[in-house]
Amino acid sequence: MPQPRAVVRPVSHARWRAQLLIVLGLSLGQSAVYSVVQLIDKATQAPLSQGTSTLNRSLNAREYFDLTYQLLDIVFALVPVALALYFVWDAVARTSGGRVEWTAPFRRLGLDLARPGRDWLWGGGLFLAIGVPSLGLYWAGRALGITTAIIPSGLDQHWWTVPVLIVSAMRHAVLEEVIVVAFMLGWLRRLGWAVPAAVAASALLRGSYHLYQGIGPFVGNAVMGLVFALVYRKYGRVMPLVIAHALLDITAFVGFSLVGRTIGLG
Repeated sequence: MPQPRAVVRPVSHARWRAQLLIVLGLSLGQSAVYSVVQLIDKATQAPLSQGTSTLNRSLNAREYFDLTYQLLDIVFALVPVALALYFVWDAVARTSGGRVEWTAPFRRLGLDLARPGRDWLWGGGLFLAIGVPSLGLYWAGRALGITTAIIPSGLDQHWWTVPVLIVSAMRHAVLEEVIVVAFMLGWLRRLGWAVPAAVAASALLRGSYHLYQGIGPFVGNAVMGLVFALVYRKYGRVMPLVIAHALLDITAFVGFSLVGRTIGLG
């Protein structure tokens, strides 16, 4: 007997739009809205140059409760990434009409270890290319009075502080690059957006959720987002961006924690 043919179910633009808005509303789109409000709040109280933005705040006065809250915060912050990966898996299943392995979304976005050498080469290059200009933009913003003082770590010194900061940096890297670059660009293209418009939207969103730090970080992160989106379009893998972002944040978070200096990477 002939096997029945798999049925490929068409998906409307309304479905893609709803999925994108849900993921952004649960993650970095929500952060962008809060960031705008925080910027207005800070700017209407005092000049931005007198403000402070503290990353990785302590969440409890007691050491092990603080550790517990930090780890829970990291885990639950990655749930929108899991949702985005599920939507990618569902999209692959609908278009292929067959059985799809759970690893399919990781392969589709390039969030795997298939090309470690090239990924680290691109990631390290982006880290070096973005890191020094980011510091320059931060100090320029401070000099112009449009950037708050950024404190990358507000955690007390415990035995677990550095490991948690490293894991937190990796969390930010995965969350931002998977959602704002890989998922957002893919879904905007499904909705019919032209490549330049999708890249610009991704870059502006990245800058927007850094607005609580001031105008300088908005500009710097928007430029970083533009570069990262173009690299993703060319290379087709998100892993180099995750590596570069993780290296940037680990340098900022751990470097500040160890030497106690305010450095300007977020």
